[in-house]
Amino acid sequence: MIGCPSCSAPMGRQRLARRPEGELEVDTCHGCHLLWFDPFESTALTPGAVMELFRQIHENHATPPRPVAEKTRCPHCRTQLALTHDLQRTNRITYHRCPSGCGRLTTFYQFLREKEFVRSLTGPEIARLRAQVTQVRCSSCGAPVDLEGDACAHCRAPISILDADAVAKTLAQLSRAEATPRTVDPAAAVEAALAGKRVERRLAKAEGRHDPARVDSVELVGDALDLLVELFN
Repeated sequence: MIGCPSCSAPMGRQRLARRPEGELEVDTCHGCHLLWFDPFESTALTPGAVMELFRQIHENHATPPRPVAEKTRCPHCRTQLALTHDLQRTNRITYHRCPSGCGRLTTFYQFLREKEFVRSLTGPEIARLRAQVTQVRCSSCGAPVDLEGDACAHCRAPISILDADAVAKTLAQLSRAEATPRTVDPAAAVEAALAGKRVERRLAKAEGRHDPARVDSVELVGDALDLLVELFN
């Protein structure tokens, strides 16, 4: 068991399936919403392993993460980790890597971006949100986001949403590998979260309102995770 590079608490260790065969161990700090990957572990995850981490992220997304420490150290060699900006196809991602090559530290949110479950919103989509939603909460740090911009003013994470096409592709891969395939429509969950209709009904029920003109508050990634997991069950 290794200590979290950010808060030093013991990280949980989980055995997951590796491609093309075998297993690997991923270390997780649920308090900080962080994952530690040894070299090539993230790219070696099977679709089923990715979906298992996806479910774990959903289970923990409602609890605000502890801020990542300004200085983080490799849990193996104790070298200070380097903040790294990278590109996964069209998604810009960040993580903290060990300069000695021991591995890298990534947040739950950045893992979703890396696997292309999450993408940045386009200009027209942000304009559509301004007309329907009073406030957006940042999926990375939880702070309120000013929709006049395109990123969180606190942590600079872009305004993002679950990408229906990427989720559908991974689900299809997982379904082919399972004995009992699932039939789900992730696009419905993403569209519902973006349009605010399902979220609006939840807020109306919770606050005793019946037909609000606008949605008070929404977290695009977190609420879409809730909706998608509902489709699984």
